[in-house]
Amino acid sequence: MRRQAETPLLLALLPIFFVGIFPMLLLAFLGFAGLILLGILLICAGLADGLDANRDYNQQVIVHGYASRSERGVQASNLHSAVRFAAIIDVIGAGLIVAGLFGVFYVK
Repeated sequence: MRRQAETPLLLALLPIFFVGIFPMLLLAFLGFAGLILLGILLICAGLADGLDANRDYNQQVIVHGYASRSERGVQASNLHSAVRFAAIIDVIGAGLIVAGLFGVFYVK
């Protein structure tokens, strides 16, 4: 049997490794305080995403002016889905902060 090269598999998994190394190092070096920091970063990302969605919606309304009923529906739907996703990210960040605080104060 001929042996297959692992290089394509390694190259495919390399981006996943680079994305995952930051949280793992953060948790390894800082422990539960790193979990709190990661939660704060997630909340900041969620708030920025929600603000970007509102900015895009306002820009569409101001720049393009009056739109047809279907276009307004699409724009509103895009805004609501982006804000909903940002709210989910905020809740996950708050959960990480609570878990980190629990770990800092109750786990010995």
